[in-house]
Amino acid sequence: MTLTRREWNGLVVGGLVAGPLARFAFAQHLNSTIAGVRLGAQTYSFRDRSLDATIASMHDVGLGFCELWQSTVETTQVVGAPAAGATKRDALRQWRLTVPMDFFKEIRRKFDAAGVTLTAYNLSFGSDFTDDEIARGFEMARALGVDVITASSPVTMAGRVDPFAKKAGIKVAFHNHSDMKPNEFARPEDFATAMKDTSTMININLDIGHFTAANFEAVEFLDAHHDRILSVHIKDRKRNQGDNVPFGEGDTPIVAVLRRLRDRKWDIPAQIEYEYRGQDAVVEVRKCFEYCRKALET
Repeated sequence: MTLTRREWNGLVVGGLVAGPLARFAFAQHLNSTIAGVRLGAQTYSFRDRSLDATIASMHDVGLGFCELWQSTVETTQVVGAPAAGATKRDALRQWRLTVPMDFFKEIRRKFDAAGVTLTAYNLSFGSDFTDDEIARGFEMARALGVDVITASSPVTMAGRVDPFAKKAGIKVAFHNHSDMKPNEFARPEDFATAMKDTSTMININLDIGHFTAANFEAVEFLDAHHDRILSVHIKDRKRNQGDNVPFGEGDTPIVAVLRRLRDRKWDIPAQIEYEYRGQDAVVEVRKCFEYCRKALET
């Protein structure tokens, strides 16, 4: 069974193994800007491997931009076993509140050495986050050297997060799913609600696959709100809550969206998110990258 990123956000899995990164002893940036569009990947695409293996996979595919998923970082080997009487959630909160920021600076160093630029940290602020936990999230983003946090969060978290975003000078882009549930980002109105009574630090991470599965028009929304969209997630899904499918087999207007970014010169990172059932993640993400490349080069 393939878990969704939302399901994985509730878990702390895997391990930060010390994989060899010696072959990345250089700082030359991987060139995955095609026709002016920055193509990269969300590290959720490599959810079956460690941080070091994920970085190596990004390099092997040739993707120079990356949105770092929190669970690529927050693993059982980092958090450790909960203390007696504590839950895994308690242990994760304690780790977030106490982890040295040098830990995140070292992660940035590893990406830099591989020639991959971090564009955002994906930290999903849940309704159970304490204020201190929210504040630490912005410290983590600063240590990673990014000025954007993407988040799969309840709509009501926008108001709580906004003051912290303003204080840190780091923007937050909320991510949509396709489920039409109360307090969930799915509809255009949900983004409007979140941004209505908040500052311009609260923005949009548009997942065009989920948006299409919910029967909304991604190109139309991009045209109307491109100035508030800080990240686009690229996946292919069918309408009417349809499945994730290989690029080109669904209803998501991937080609039209990418060409709109190209033609209008909107500098919004387009992050591939491999979520359908396939072979090895490197094989599948490479296929997705080539699909996007061809769309932009024609």
